[in-house]
Amino acid sequence: MAVVEVKNLTKKYEKFVAVNDISFEIQEGEIVGLLGPNGAGKTTTINMVLGILEPTSGKINIFGKNLKNNRTEILQKMNFAAVYAHLPTNLTVIQNLKVFGHLYGVKNLKNKIDELLKDFDLEKFKDHKAGSLSSGELSRLNLAKAVINNPCLIMLDEPTASLDPSVSKDIREMVKKYVGKNISSGLELGKPAVLWTSHNMREVEEVCDRVMFLSKGKIILEGNPKTLAKEYGKKDLEELFITVAREPLSLNNEI
Repeated sequence: MAVVEVKNLTKKYEKFVAVNDISFEIQEGEIVGLLGPNGAGKTTTINMVLGILEPTSGKINIFGKNLKNNRTEILQKMNFAAVYAHLPTNLTVIQNLKVFGHLYGVKNLKNKIDELLKDFDLEKFKDHKAGSLSSGELSRLNLAKAVINNPCLIMLDEPTASLDPSVSKDIREMVKKYVGKNISSGLELGKPAVLWTSHNMREVEEVCDRVMFLSKGKIILEGNPKTLAKEYGKKDLEELFITVAREPLSLNNEI
């Protein structure tokens, strides 16, 4: 089942086209990488799927419902984490989780927070203010916040940026473990889906089932991250990324 269906999505700012007529789907249980150089349109796309930005044109269906007409209902089963989306630094770990738990109307919130503190190795930091946490601890808190409402769809925008390899590995494992669970969308049980942006191609190869490359607001190629580079005569995904960033037209000629 398609958790996300995006059709002919476009976002314009006067004469500048940030996202240009893109279409894609994300299936239940899929981790999909949205890749591309800075300015390609990744964050704009995520913000439209989150309902933060209004598309200039196109349609977004999530859980089989139109986002524009069912925004409040849909957002209750979604969540988001990014290194630039800072949590209130003057609140403790447990206070942050309580605030977001109440915002999402989480039932049995105390039990849920205890579970998250354990799952994300945050028990010993529960009374520490978010502003005093290391980058790795803060990333774990961000991810705990991102699953507090048992979302069926999670948007992760550069979730491991600036983290050391050990912490990044922990974050990846936590996400993969979550995607392996059955989550109720309100009607039936199903595995959640993730839309993940990253500039770390080794990470993408490890965690993503499928990738889409954006260049100047358009999806120019997509496929399995473990085989896509060879399909375009590149030695690895990093070389393919560099080609997308520098010479996207040469790839278009190969399609």
